[in-house]
Amino acid sequence: MAENDVTWLTQEAHDRLQAELAHLTGEGRTDITDRIAAARDEGDLKENGGYHAAREEQAKNEARIRELTEKLRSVRIGTPPDDGVVEQGMVVTAEVAGDEMVFLLGSREIADTTDIDVYSEKSPLGAAILGKKIGETAAYTAPNGKDISVSIKDAKPYTG
Repeated sequence: MAENDVTWLTQEAHDRLQAELAHLTGEGRTDITDRIAAARDEGDLKENGGYHAAREEQAKNEARIRELTEKLRSVRIGTPPDDGVVEQGMVVTAEVAGDEMVFLLGSREIADTTDIDVYSEKSPLGAAILGKKIGETAAYTAPNGKDISVSIKDAKPYTG
């Protein structure tokens, strides 16, 4: 598995996703199936709003199950090495277009567990700095077409 296919998560975030997956594949599926069956028993499915809403919820539930299963298949738990190289799981201090920013490079799944801004390694900023070392610079093109310069000032493992 390539390094960029790995999702870095804290233990807390991993446990939360595992619990969500267990709920969705167990109780969540059962509840939706029961609602679909109850709505089907009401008769005419063409004009049965409850049936259509339950089917839509079922599709969303199954999509989230697939997403979580894939994410948990390629997860790395813990902290990256403290070697000053920007990678997932690092709190990065960078000068971006002249302004200093401090953010966590990682998955949106850990954004709920921290007060620090989280940027994906697949975002334009994240992709530009991934693998850079303290003191190195990079650039990326913003959605408005402007080139943005980034200078890495510090990179430390996120400790939660």
